Amino acid sequence: MADDLSTPLGKKKPSWFNFEFLKKTYELPLGRILFGLIGLIIVGFSARIIMVEEPMGGQPIVEVPINSIRNTNTLANEISSEPDTGLSIISGDNRAPEIIVIAQDDAPTQEMQNQRNEFGLFPALAEQTQHGPIPRISPDGLSPFAAYARASIGPEAAAGKPLISIIVTGMGLNESGTLDAINNLPDNITLAFAPYGRALERTVVAAREGGHELMLEIPMEPFDYPNSDPGPHTLLTGQPVRANLDRLYWLMARMGGYIGTINNMGARFTASATDLAPFMEELGSRGIGYLDDGSSNRSLTRQLARANQVPYARASLSLDENPSRTAILAQLQNLEVLARKQGQAIGVISALPVSINTLVSWAAGLEENNIELVPASALMGN
Repeated sequence: MADDLSTPLGKKKPSWFNFEFLKKTYELPLGRILFGLIGLIIVGFSARIIMVEEPMGGQPIVEVPINSIRNTNTLANEISSEPDTGLSIISGDNRAPEIIVIAQDDAPTQEMQNQRNEFGLFPALAEQTQHGPIPRISPDGLSPFAAYARASIGPEAAAGKPLISIIVTGMGLNESGTLDAINNLPDNITLAFAPYGRALERTVVAAREGGHELMLEIPMEPFDYPNSDPGPHTLLTGQPVRANLDRLYWLMARMGGYIGTINNMGARFTASATDLAPFMEELGSRGIGYLDDGSSNRSLTRQLARANQVPYARASLSLDENPSRTAILAQLQNLEVLARKQGQAIGVISALPVSINTLVSWAAGLEENNIELVPASALMGN
């Protein structure tokens, strides 16, 4: 206290609590120092990116195999736990084709037959959308499945005679090849058109005038998408329902007069109940069928088709995984064996020239083998 009183006025005792150091600090060029530090950081980061091939290589990484057989979708597990009597597309599977028979409306009346337009379509079975007309059930209850199905005997009227249905996929992509197939194939063979053909309207009309029953291929997400890409407007998992339905409407509007749809790829999509359910609900509400090509054993199409009253069947065999005449004939013989054993069988084959030519020659001998060739609708419901 005495020291403080004896200190001359105007002077303070030096202490640690003063601003001299801070004043000197303020005199430093802090802005320049700060900009210099930022520049050094940017240069260092850029050098790391240029010199290191994998900048995040030091971070822990977990690899998950996309083709794992484990199913972590609880809802899908519950649905797929039901007994599955459907056929795999794997060669040698001797189970019967799985069929859901849904009661359909009567065939078009003569009055309605007279209402077909110049393309052979019923305007009452079309709904206009921003993408074009898509199928719908008519105001009097007639479904496109019933209206466009080719007349044929079904299992009940076969009196024990084996029935075989064959669907040719990939139609419309090659115009000349498609027209040749239409002209040469038996009328009872069902033709499935891809939605991307440039001359789709012309080839579809030719197929309809040729008496063939038609289906539309729907591209669906496979497990290795996008490495394997079915094409534009593919239905994808994990998308908003509205987005997938908009893609579906675009696909449906590519052509008209088909009884139903068949998947193009789609192992991941058809295994996801969350994504597949709205698709099946839409098919059911519009009165069109679905044929599973049998390529995925994890497919939930059977259960969801039944839940939505969708005419449905699952293919027994893929006929040209090995696209050679000898291999295709062997698969066709396997299909005959299945038909004799189970009463019916469904085969799927592509529109390759070798496949079409082999199919034409095989079909010529069916009558001698006492086997009836029927359109797909005959084994999907009527």
